[in-house]
Amino acid sequence: MKFGLRLRGGLLASLILFGAPVLAPVGAAFVSSSALAQTVQSISVEGNRRVEVETIRSYFKPGPGGRLDQGAIDDGLKALIETGLFQDVRINRGSGGQIIVSVVENPVIGRIAFEGNKKIKDEQLTAEVQSKARGTFSRAMVQSDTLRIAEIYRRSGRYDVRVTPEIIEQPNNRVDLVFTVEEGAKTGVKSIEFVGNNAFSSYRLRDVIKTHESNLLSFLASNDIYDPDRVEADRDLIRRFYLKNGFADVQVVAALTEYDPEKKGFNVTFKIEEGSQYRVGTVDFRSSIPNFDPTTMRSYSRVNVGALYNVESVEKSVEEMQIEASRRGYAFAVVRPGGDRNFEAHTVAVVFNIDEGPRTYIERINVRGNTRTRDYVIRREFDISEGDAYNRALVDRAERRLKNLDYFKSVKITTEPGSSSDRVVLIVDLEEKSTGDFSVSGGYSTTDGALAEVSISERNLLGRGLFAKASVTYGQYARGYSLSFVEPYLLDYRVALGLDLYQRQQLANSYISYGTKTLGFSPRLGFSLREDLALQLRYSIYQQEITLPSYLANCNNVLGSSAFNPSPAFAASQTPPIDLTSTGGLGCYSDGEASLPVRKELAGGKTLTSALGYTLTYNTLDNNKNPTDGLLVDFRQDFAGVGGDVTYLKSVVDAKYYAPLVSDIVGLVHLQGGMLNKIGNNDIRMLDQFQMGPNLVRGFAPNGIGPRDLNPFGTQDALGGTKYWGASFELQMPFWFLPKEVGLKGAVYADAGGLFDYQGPTTWSLTNEMTTTRNSNCAPSTINPPTAGTCTGLVYDNGNVVRSSVGVGLIWQSPFGPLRFDYAVPLTKGKYDRTQEFRFGGGTSF
Repeated sequence: MKFGLRLRGGLLASLILFGAPVLAPVGAAFVSSSALAQTVQSISVEGNRRVEVETIRSYFKPGPGGRLDQGAIDDGLKALIETGLFQDVRINRGSGGQIIVSVVENPVIGRIAFEGNKKIKDEQLTAEVQSKARGTFSRAMVQSDTLRIAEIYRRSGRYDVRVTPEIIEQPNNRVDLVFTVEEGAKTGVKSIEFVGNNAFSSYRLRDVIKTHESNLLSFLASNDIYDPDRVEADRDLIRRFYLKNGFADVQVVAALTEYDPEKKGFNVTFKIEEGSQYRVGTVDFRSSIPNFDPTTMRSYSRVNVGALYNVESVEKSVEEMQIEASRRGYAFAVVRPGGDRNFEAHTVAVVFNIDEGPRTYIERINVRGNTRTRDYVIRREFDISEGDAYNRALVDRAERRLKNLDYFKSVKITTEPGSSSDRVVLIVDLEEKSTGDFSVSGGYSTTDGALAEVSISERNLLGRGLFAKASVTYGQYARGYSLSFVEPYLLDYRVALGLDLYQRQQLANSYISYGTKTLGFSPRLGFSLREDLALQLRYSIYQQEITLPSYLANCNNVLGSSAFNPSPAFAASQTPPIDLTSTGGLGCYSDGEASLPVRKELAGGKTLTSALGYTLTYNTLDNNKNPTDGLLVDFRQDFAGVGGDVTYLKSVVDAKYYAPLVSDIVGLVHLQGGMLNKIGNNDIRMLDQFQMGPNLVRGFAPNGIGPRDLNPFGTQDALGGTKYWGASFELQMPFWFLPKEVGLKGAVYADAGGLFDYQGPTTWSLTNEMTTTRNSNCAPSTINPPTAGTCTGLVYDNGNVVRSSVGVGLIWQSPFGPLRFDYAVPLTKGKYDRTQEFRFGGGTSF
């Protein structure tokens, strides 16, 4: 629909008012110079229906003496046109030189409607357009709204959108405005190419950027939608990636986008000039501040001689040094890094210059855009406040912390001049986003079987920065619920307080003969010692009990006239056949009873464990979800015995080191170990010992490694051990023939490890076993032989055998969550170990 506009004014009106012999333009009558002698009160108005006469007259401002001159009339005409209230404005001359202003008012919009829009709701479009119901109709505004609606659709990836405005005339100078939308198909990114990249493959660079290519599963995500802002941000991500890896001269020259009508999508090409790769030649420290020794800053530098030049390490060093200088009383100290390149040796001489900066103070911190999040939640991320010295490093740290909260779509901190030259105002501009999550998760693994979870969580509860989560799990072999709450700033200190309440039930399956029920509560405190170092302190108290079917704990004997008297045929049918003469009977376990430690735990009833513990975590991974470089080390210790029924000291270390090798292949070295120490006179329970399987050496069944009950007629339960070690080397490689967005990787690996030194119960008096409620039917007269403890002795394998395996894996970072398939073949194993060559596990949120 074409729009015409009959408004006339501007400079042409000036020519008219001079009375020059020029033809008057359409819509503006000739005005003679005699009109210049008129006053405002001599202006008459025609054609107005809603706008008052005095309102129109008010746009004509008289000059000295209350007289209207040529400029006042010209300005009044332009002002009336710019109001948008009128379709037409004319100035004519009446009798006696009187000025007549004739207007045609714009209609009033009765209603605004949208038709054909399915992907974007009416409410969102209504909020975006400038035309409003009961407002003044303007064709220029309608045209602007049409373009705005089209732009909204383009931002959501629909570039084939067509928007047509329709104006429906109504009585009494009113109109209805209808925008008809043809949404078209989603316009995605069909290809992403890189030009000029020699050091890193295109496959690797696609990991760096946020934009992805469209694929069969793109309907589950939105990062394949073409967004020019995201593409521009990808340019910076590529540049930062190169700067982290020693390419100090890199330039991402352009990000070219071209629409392909045949593919109905965009082709994006990044042009890169890599330059040379540099290493750090020397690191020096200089200071122009009197009495400030620059060499004391060396311990705060993360730049090492001989390492690849890394801009992020330089920036973090600058931040740490500037903050440390502020702590020492040099509030205005500024650390400026410099670097001299040696183009022949490909090295950079890094120099940290510490100078006295301008004495500038923070006058105010203004926060804008937080409609839900409380001000104090934002301000507590700052280490500075009003009145403090302005420190750019601390401001950058606050901006990074605010982004890491994940409460906001965007965070930007800028400065404005304050009330004087030595004052600045910090402006914190925010755009909030949804922080609540509701998820239904499902998965299956060869260990736990089918599993489903429903959870609801909120990262910014009540706008106070609190975290809360409730989840319910129900599966084939595992069930339970959990409630979690985190206060990230306990008593206004940067200490996180967490509270967890949970109940878990593990059912008997093909790997264990018994079930467990656990009800626990655990408060914890988290401290961030550095960006790469964190400490967690915790207290755990939980009640645990074992459940067993009655036939696994009935203490039935098989000799003489006891509960079960086997026939020779029965004895011969066993594997291996039982020689009743040589064995003197089958003993107490003949009908498949659970192992002694299990039955003893059952007889003991519910057990209360009260423990103090801590975890120290060192993390330098480049990506926590899909790491390719860095080190992750966890060291945990738990001391049980702060009340309760159990005492022990458990220590565990787990280290993973990732390193990029060649052709996008990533190497992983995984080392782990643990030790359980007895404290005091209390025996170590079987349930407290380490149970290992594929979590230590792949190719073995859950609970398939380590000491095991050898009674051939019992359930032969895994007993666990008090010591274990494990080592694994893995190569992860992409499938280069598949699109990157598919998310598939392959792996080959070799594992080795051992679990040994069972220290749980090995004997148990029959008298104790018979007095339990479950076994009250076992009278002494039915036990043969009658000597207490004879039938309860535990025979088990406790050899320290090295288990090893090799295998291949398939890793899929799917839209349904991470999935992994492993096929491993054991090379060495214990005599009684249980193997499981294929293993699968995974889950999803949708």
